[in-house]
Amino acid sequence: MIKMAEQIKVKKQSSIKRNRFLKHFFTYLYMILLSIIIIYPLLITTMTAFKSSDVVAFTLDFSGPWTLNNFKELFTDTLYGTWYGNTLIISIFTMFVQVAVITLAGYTYSRYNFAGKKWSLTFFLVVQMVPTMAALTAYYVLGMLLNGLDHDWFLILIYIGGGIPMNTWLMKGYFDTVPYDFDESAKLDGAGNFTIFWKIVMPLVKPMIAVQALWAFMGPFGDYMTARYLLREEENLTVAVGLQEFISDPKNQQVALFAAGAILIALPICALFFYLQRYFVTGLTAGGAKG
Repeated sequence: MIKMAEQIKVKKQSSIKRNRFLKHFFTYLYMILLSIIIIYPLLITTMTAFKSSDVVAFTLDFSGPWTLNNFKELFTDTLYGTWYGNTLIISIFTMFVQVAVITLAGYTYSRYNFAGKKWSLTFFLVVQMVPTMAALTAYYVLGMLLNGLDHDWFLILIYIGGGIPMNTWLMKGYFDTVPYDFDESAKLDGAGNFTIFWKIVMPLVKPMIAVQALWAFMGPFGDYMTARYLLREEENLTVAVGLQEFISDPKNQQVALFAAGAILIALPICALFFYLQRYFVTGLTAGGAKG
């Protein structure tokens, strides 16, 4: 009986080790495949950006010669600098206004009861189900009525409005995770509604605010369809639309310039990510002590 029990124990330990090995094996295999899918196109774009301007196709070629002429040509022979500035302005305004609106809206929906609360949240979900493609015609007509076509301010309003419905839901959900006991304790200490919001609750939701800011900032850099539909003059384009001009002509595709411009798009996004990264951790504990 003792030997049988020992054999069962050995088999059980062997089965646990085998399952653990298979779990680790497939986990790392998945991570490797995912890394290849992400890194491979990025590597091709980077290699192409440093090749001579006569490159006719994206290629993964580590051989020389390498050059910085493509980056120089972007700002001297094209309107890339103007496009880049337009996009930065749109992204910054969109980020600040959208984050402010959805933060206040999320807090309101989370902490207060008012008439139409349930129906307005449902309306947000319904609006979010409408794809951007279906709304382009409405955006165009609205732009004509407001004389907003080919203007940055109108595109900013479109981005802000499009980001409010779903992001308000996300912010409300995150505010809901903050215990209401913090609010009650602060009220007992004489804190007003704004003090509770700004000094007690806000520090706890910094991770979500940072994520929302990053999403709002990234949107205009990656959006092509809406900007292409609402912007006309070449000097008013965003980088996503402007870069497409480099490869839109099959007979004269400037692949190297396109790759160089695409690489530069990542710089402000990466800078903002590394700046906001601290809030992903510190926000989880900063408000807890105050509560």
